[in-house]
Amino acid sequence: MRIATWNINSVRMRMDLLLRLIDETQPDVICLQETKVVDTDFPMAPLAEKGYVHAHIHGMKSYNGVAILSKLPFASRDVQHWCGKQDCRHVFAELPGGIELHSVYIPAGGDIPDPEQNDKFAHKLQFVDEMTEWWTTRRSSDRRMVMVGDLNIAPLENDVWSHKELLKIVSHTPVEVAKLTAMQASIGWVDALRHFVPPTEKLYTWWSYRAKDWAASDRGRRLDHIWVTPPLKDALTGHRVLREARGWEPKPSDHVPVMVDLAV
Repeated sequence: MRIATWNINSVRMRMDLLLRLIDETQPDVICLQETKVVDTDFPMAPLAEKGYVHAHIHGMKSYNGVAILSKLPFASRDVQHWCGKQDCRHVFAELPGGIELHSVYIPAGGDIPDPEQNDKFAHKLQFVDEMTEWWTTRRSSDRRMVMVGDLNIAPLENDVWSHKELLKIVSHTPVEVAKLTAMQASIGWVDALRHFVPPTEKLYTWWSYRAKDWAASDRGRRLDHIWVTPPLKDALTGHRVLREARGWEPKPSDHVPVMVDLAV
């Protein structure tokens, strides 16, 4: 089973790029974040033609939105809300083999890393805290689960281009890293990308639009993640970060797709 995840930054604007991803990598399941479209306007027809006839979408106009697109049938599907909001950031579904797959979009958190001064940052921290409690109280480490998505936090020193310079930049601040690390530890989540790529190596999935030449400056961050629970650790057989997709024309997302293969 090949699972891909991508913050596509508008599925309608980048449908051609999504179809390119499908043609080049042939995932069985695709999770999207920032679809930016209400459910009734989600462009399913070209995806169904490619075999993705099973879809769990949860979107809103212009902002956020998450989806799971699958060639495989769902045994069940659901939506989870956080922080008293219904802002389309978390869907999950059960795939064949009893694998529960979660597509998540954690809030970016604004620019000021102070919850007293910045409501967006406070929301982000609360979101991660609530998720951590939910995993602990509503799920268990022996459950076959995969969580993917734009978690908007780069936790390791080599998940950013400069650990020292980004310590006070939202996405790599110590408080965010501590909270994401606590969520990972809550039920023993395995960081699937770092299962293959040692923490000593640089690994990025996002490059800012602000850079005139993103590839040359290479000031990236690893904001997109795939985690699996311990029962699926030994099933991990491969991974891919499609760095080249950051340059796909005509209008690339600032995030690139990442994927894993599971022998299940």
